[in-house]
Amino acid sequence: MDYTPGEAETEAGALAAQILAGARDEAPAGTAAPVDYDLALWKELGHAGLLSLALPVSLGGDGLGVQATAAVLGQIGRHAARLPALATLALGVLPVARTADTGLQQQLLTGVASGDTILTAAVREPSAPLPGVPGTQLSAAGTVTGAKTGVPFAAAARWLLVPATGPDGPVVTVVEPDADGLSCQRTRSSSGLPEYTLRLEQAPVLGVLAGCTVSDLYQLALAGAAAVGNGVVARALELTTEHVRSREQFGRPLATFQAVAGQIADVYATARTLHLAVTSACWRLDTGRDAGQDTDVAAWWLARYGPEALRTCHHLHGGLGMDVSYPLPRYSALMTDLVACTGGADDRLDRLGEREAAGA
Repeated sequence: MDYTPGEAETEAGALAAQILAGARDEAPAGTAAPVDYDLALWKELGHAGLLSLALPVSLGGDGLGVQATAAVLGQIGRHAARLPALATLALGVLPVARTADTGLQQQLLTGVASGDTILTAAVREPSAPLPGVPGTQLSAAGTVTGAKTGVPFAAAARWLLVPATGPDGPVVTVVEPDADGLSCQRTRSSSGLPEYTLRLEQAPVLGVLAGCTVSDLYQLALAGAAAVGNGVVARALELTTEHVRSREQFGRPLATFQAVAGQIADVYATARTLHLAVTSACWRLDTGRDAGQDTDVAAWWLARYGPEALRTCHHLHGGLGMDVSYPLPRYSALMTDLVACTGGADDRLDRLGEREAAGA
């Protein structure tokens, strides 16, 4: 297997890095942000063509897929940028572009390329992250009833993808945020990025993504979260490596102490393993292979070892690592939210165990 990034993925990541290089979160972690996301920066990404990478060619996109999207999401994570990238690109554009018919693609994806349309998906339910059989119910009359939690950018979204269980089993429905019977309440997140609890009482659906199973949507969500987390861990490692290389104690750089070298090596191992897991999952998704186990592994590695790596980075920074004017707290806050997106390490491990047991 050749996991070498293609030219399109490499150029997309490089261009995203260039645009995001000057971006930073003006509101430190734990404080109220003046806006939910950087609209000007989001529009700039659109102007550069980075929001249309996975859009169908018929809609003016490049017809690329998960790997190109992951390259952009990785850079979003590296800069901890306040953007609706994970929600729109991984939870919205990818499932619609991969499975919807031409008419529905036209309706849902118009405006995405310019940054005018935001999409999201409601994949989590109370006490049930990414449920294979959603508690949310789709009636024969075409309405959905249930509750969803942790929905990113729901209030700003033009369309919501809502997994529900219908008369013939689980499906992915499309709902408008201002639909009758839908209420949207903002809840707290560690990073300050907007998340919402949705309550649906016989809310009408626009339609169903007939070619998209609930499992397909979850795999794209997990791959997207892991791609962002890949960037988060990589940048935290860079910050910490530079710090221990330049900071001296007892007349020697911190990096020369054996205990420090061992800890930074652990973070490096986490970063490289996560990168490999994300690359494998995205490659399998793009090539039409079964990616369930790979996305579960990537999400588990992120949820299990990502927070631990960030804690080590804080520890090696000393007091500086806790200064909210320093970048590291933003990465830790974002990592916490990404772990919640995956359902947590225990849930991912349970899913992996179930998958192995079913295949035994």
